[in-house]
Parts: sequence; structure tokens; C-alpha cells
Amino acid sequence: MQQTDLFSAALGLGDPWQVVGVDFDEKASRLDIKIDFPKGSRFSCSECAETGCPVYDTENKTWRHLDFFQHEAYLHARVPRVDCEYHGVRQVNVPWARQGSGFTLLFEALLLQFAKAMPVATVANLVGEHDTRIWRILEHYVALLRENQDYSDVSRVGADETSARRGHDYVSIFMDLDRARVLFATDGKDASTVERFAQDLENHDGDVVRITEASIDMSPAFISGIEEFLPCAEITFDRFHVMKKLSEAVDEVRKSEQKDNPVLKRSRYIWLKNRENLTARQLETLLWLTRPSMQLATGRAHRWREDFQAFYAQPDFETAEAYLKRWCYGAKRSRLQPIKDFVALVESHWGGIISWHQTRIANGLLEGTNSLIQAAKARARGYRNKQKMITIIYLIAGKLPLPTMSRPLSATHTI
Repeated sequence: MQQTDLFSAALGLGDPWQVVGVDFDEKASRLDIKIDFPKGSRFSCSECAETGCPVYDTENKTWRHLDFFQHEAYLHARVPRVDCEYHGVRQVNVPWARQGSGFTLLFEALLLQFAKAMPVATVANLVGEHDTRIWRILEHYVALLRENQDYSDVSRVGADETSARRGHDYVSIFMDLDRARVLFATDGKDASTVERFAQDLENHDGDVVRITEASIDMSPAFISGIEEFLPCAEITFDRFHVMKKLSEAVDEVRKSEQKDNPVLKRSRYIWLKNRENLTARQLETLLWLTRPSMQLATGRAHRWREDFQAFYAQPDFETAEAYLKRWCYGAKRSRLQPIKDFVALVESHWGGIISWHQTRIANGLLEGTNSLIQAAKARARGYRNKQKMITIIYLIAGKLPLPTMSRPLSATHTI
């Protein structure tokens, strides 16, 4: 087998394409492969796939390909424009790259896999390309693959916000709780984010009336947005956010009391952790601080917290509702203002808290996804703008069918 035939086979070229020359420059650490077609060849129209169109003219193009060992590799070809009977002059699609790209499909697939695991700047340095070109590839494939997503079977969603940068700057994410994927990410955290999600859902063959359950925190913006734009969704307030509010109340009692009681200093996490998560030493300290002779207000607040947790362990809806009513009745008389304020919060969000015993949904999936997003953001040391952050969110958590080295997309896919 001749050298050109070997490279033609390695590139998977079919008629009429063939490798006609290979140039290897050891000093420049570069491999250049020239591809051409015989005179008189005919091609398909890129618009209608009409076969047998004559060549009108050609344009020389170059694409970056996968490295040949440690050497950069480039493909060069005359790309023909054909004269289609129905559409006039159109440039043909080459089988190894998509139109408008300076990279082969295999090279783009490699970049996508790299970008899921490392910052774009690192990928750019690794392959010797400007990061702007890398971003264009990521944004192209994310937009293309999201366009083809089907949300017709989505019925349970979770919503949460994640920090885009320091300060009050957020991106809201909406997840499919059944398939553990990010459905939609958008700038902000107000009620309009739910409206944009509802529109995006409809654009992907989803239906807002099919959304029957939604897990959120107690954000007024999310509550009003879901009530207006997802009218059939039963809201469940995430149990971890509810417990977080109660833990904040306990900590308020501790901070107020420790001014006159130095024994409480450096004890914050002892009161906020669940008993099973305490170390042996922390548990010993907790038992010492909660003994009756200490008479600490923080100890009483901690007991109300532990008693509230039992609400989530009740066997059924009716028993849980009765338990929560008794807990609220007693906590109102606790003479601990932060605990009484929490009772008021529970009573004003009663339906969404008690509904947990019917839906059993929570935002644990979103919290885990948020951790992945924040880890990616930390590795990248932030993003230039929120749209780039959203692109990465879809890339790492959208479960998009990204092209791989063994399964690149067809060169005819465009957006």
C-alpha cells in the first residue's frame, strides 16, 4: 500500500476524495496532508443532496486535525462549489469537517472531551490554539445539541440558583429530577427565569401542564414564577433548605447567648451538625453542653431543631401533618425569638413543606450539580461572562449526546 493510500484509509475517505500528498516537517513538528479529487468528479448539493452536480469552482481550505504523535497535523483540500439545478451555486460539505470550521470533526470531538474535564484556557494551551476558537466550538455544539433535545416526557423539575461571580450575581438552573440533567440555565434568579424556562420547555416539545411537581427553596421569586408559569406543578420546599433556615435560627440563639457565656465560643458546628455526623469529641462536648445543669438557651433551640427533624421521619402524610402542628404549637411558646420566627416561616409555607410527604422530592441533585459547576468555575478562575458559564453548565451537566472520537457528528449537521 502506498503512503497516500494508507492516509486515505486512515482518514476514512471515500470516492471521489483521496490523499494526493503528504509532507512531514520534522523541524516544524508538523504534518500536512493534501486531499483532492479527480478531474470530472461530481458532488451532491449541500442544500438538497441532489447527486451528480458538476463542479463550478473550488476554494483552498485548511483544517487542524488530530496530532500525529507529538506533531501537529493539518488537512488541505480544494473544496468545490457545485452548480445545482435547483439551488444554483452551493459549496459542498466535506466528510471530515463541518462548514465554517477550521478543525476536523475528530479534533472538535477531542476538544469537547477536554473541555468537560479542564478549563478552556488549559485546553487552548494544550493544543496550541486561541481560546476564542475553542469557545466557538463549544458554543456551536451545545446550541446544536440542545436544539434537538426532547422534553416531552419531563414532569418533575427542580430549580436553584448558582453563583456566577462574587456579589449578587447568579445563574438559575432547572433540572429534570427523573433523568438527572440540566434542562435550562439562564441569567438571574427572579420570577422571569421560570418564564424563560417554560418557554424553552415548550420549544423542546415539552408542556407546562405536564409539570406536576417542582422542588425549590423558599425563594419568593421561584414561588411566584412557578405559580404563574407552571400552573399544574405542586411545589415542594427542599427539606435541606428548610433545615438550613432552622439551623440559622439555632445559630442566632447561640451568637446572642455566647456574649455572656464564653463556653459557647467555637461551638457553632456542634449545634448545626446532625448527631451522626459529629466526631466522638464533638458529641462528647454536645452532651456536656446540653446537660440540664447548663440551662443554655442554645441547648433548648438545638432540641427544637432535633425534634423538627423527626417530622421528615413520620410514616405518612396525615401523621406528619399532625406532628408538625404539635411541633409548631410548642415552638411558638419556646421564648426563643429566632425559633418563633422560624415557626412563622413554616406556617406561611405550610403546603410546600408538608407536601414533601407526598412527593418525596428534594434538591439534593441540584446541590450536587451546583458543586460540579462551582468546581469547574474555580478551576477556570471564573468566566468572562455568564453565557460562557451557561455553556459549560450544559456541557458538564446537560447530558447532551456530545460527539466522541469513536462517534463524531456528521459534517452535514449545522445550526
